[in-house]
Amino acid sequence: MEILNEIPAKKTKRLTSVVWNHFERVRKADAQYAVCVHCKKKLSGSSNSGTTHLRNHLLRCLKRSNYDVSQILSAKRKRKETSQSPLRQSNLGLTTTYEEGKVKDEILSPLPLKFDQEPKKEEPNQTINLGSVKFDQERSRLDLARMIMLHGYPLAMVDHVGFKIFVKNLQPMFEVNNNGAVELDCMAIYSKEKQKVYEAVHHLHGRINLAVDMWGSPESSEYICLTANYIDEDWRLQKKMLNFISLDPSHTDDILSEVIIKSLTDWAIDRKLFSMTFDDCSAYEVMVFRIKDWLSQNRPLLKNGDLFDVRCVTHLLKSIVQEVMESCRDVTHKIRESVRHVKSSQTVLGKFNEIAQQVGINSGRRLVLDCPMQWNSTYLMLEAAIEYKGAFCLLQEHDASYTKALSEMEWEWASSVAGYIKFLLEFTNIVIGNKYPTANIFFPEICDMHIQLNEWCKSPDEFLSSVALKMKLKFDVYWSKCSMVLAIAAILDPRFKMKLVEYYFQQIYGSAAPCRIKEVSAGLRELFNEYSMASSSPDEDSGLPGSCLPSSSNSSRDKLKGFDKFLFETSQSQSMSSDLDKYLEEPVFPRNYDFSILNWWKVHTPRYPILSMMARDVLGIPVSTLGPEVAFSNGGRVLDQYHSSLSPDTREALLCGQDWLRMEPEGTTLTLSNSPLPLPVETS
Repeated sequence: MEILNEIPAKKTKRLTSVVWNHFERVRKADAQYAVCVHCKKKLSGSSNSGTTHLRNHLLRCLKRSNYDVSQILSAKRKRKETSQSPLRQSNLGLTTTYEEGKVKDEILSPLPLKFDQEPKKEEPNQTINLGSVKFDQERSRLDLARMIMLHGYPLAMVDHVGFKIFVKNLQPMFEVNNNGAVELDCMAIYSKEKQKVYEAVHHLHGRINLAVDMWGSPESSEYICLTANYIDEDWRLQKKMLNFISLDPSHTDDILSEVIIKSLTDWAIDRKLFSMTFDDCSAYEVMVFRIKDWLSQNRPLLKNGDLFDVRCVTHLLKSIVQEVMESCRDVTHKIRESVRHVKSSQTVLGKFNEIAQQVGINSGRRLVLDCPMQWNSTYLMLEAAIEYKGAFCLLQEHDASYTKALSEMEWEWASSVAGYIKFLLEFTNIVIGNKYPTANIFFPEICDMHIQLNEWCKSPDEFLSSVALKMKLKFDVYWSKCSMVLAIAAILDPRFKMKLVEYYFQQIYGSAAPCRIKEVSAGLRELFNEYSMASSSPDEDSGLPGSCLPSSSNSSRDKLKGFDKFLFETSQSQSMSSDLDKYLEEPVFPRNYDFSILNWWKVHTPRYPILSMMARDVLGIPVSTLGPEVAFSNGGRVLDQYHSSLSPDTREALLCGQDWLRMEPEGTTLTLSNSPLPLPVETS
């Protein structure tokens, strides 16, 4: 803007603010103005107006966007420090006015940078020095890619106009790359982080437990997710996603086993594997058999592979709930329609509330409709409806349009079924309530379920006993597969040891309990003896002292394998008591709410050197593979539409990279312990 007939204002008062280095004070008639030396914009310049509006203008002035405003604040601080040192100024023979002017001349001189709407592309490693602040194009570019990966943002966000405007106003020197360039940056970060994870698992002294999850997508594609679970050298439970693999639509059990075997080989953890946890109890029997057969060709599995195959307890709970829901589908449907009828209008709801008061129902609970895809919401609907049973029974006498009334027997069934679901709901909350649950916490919960199912099967009501029997059949498959490993994990809890097994088995098996307890004790000692043998002859190939058995690739050693076992057993009988004997003979540790089993074993590792190695591997078994986002869903894990539309390599890089970045130790990057994977979509 051109200023005419204006003369510089006579300064009646010294201008002390550093912003005046960017404005010229002029007078026109009786008014005073401040004219920006960069864009010539005229603003109020009277002494009563202050300088805040001038400083705000500098922040927005496009003609001086490349000038670092932080210099203004820095100069102001230095000027203030200088003004507070009159003695030093006096000694130097300098006046305050001269010193301030010198500061402004030396610090506030604009850098010779020109703002360009289309800045020239800088070299990747170029660093631009803006006064006291350095701008690094490459670092900012990788920070953007890391942010997109960490939070699961779409790659296309860099092409959004709003994002470009935001970045340009925030840092005009930053050149926003296109979608494809950001994808390459994400792949570079993935490659770097993958090497970190590989080194971490490769140098691990303990064993790894692998969780196998199946995912779907809105387009009916299928994926397999492999996650390594282990306890590190500091006795912290770690979870690292290794692969997120796209499956061919025509995949078979053979293909699934080959995919998993290839992953184990690529990560070089086939000799470090202790167990694998699968999401279903029967669908993958062939796949598991093939994997175990392949692993046993290179080295014997611990305890002949009896502890290798673990099944997800959350999937067990979901399958049992689905069995219950299917059995009482008609009763649940009547209750759902009854609630829908009451809530259909204010008139019906008012009449229902009057009836409830007449029969003495003063519950503060409200009737709710469930979401059929979320079984915990169905329980809340049943629980509320049962409290209003008396009102529903009378409603049909006052409302002819109400046709879904339940009989007395159906209400009894609904009450019992709600009790079944409540028990399963509480169990599920315990499972998902622990962020990284160790395997020792599950045995008492599973035993309680075993006892409860036995009681429900004894119900005199034929319908209820039949429902309980169906639940029990599913449970028995899981129990036969996982009871041994869960019992061993509980024994390795110093608060329980063998006493907890004895306590529960007496209730479950009755007179047959001693035989079952003996089986668990024998299995525990067999596993411990294998660890003891491995510690006395560490495997040179894997470098895992105390965690692997001698290799079977050497034929001469393989022939004398029986002799090695005989020598070990006879020498053990002549030596001092083992770690296991000392551990079991000592009193149990007092139970308290602040107890940390990993801290306990970390402290007691010198006392039980061999048993602690076994405890590290067993306690790290992922008994559950599902998170809270799908634990109550009647469907499985379904990948969101954005990630399912990506190429297989990019999808795996983004999902694995997201997992690795948020699991980094606090201080190296942002720690988002509760940050979820792409939100699963419920599917029937």
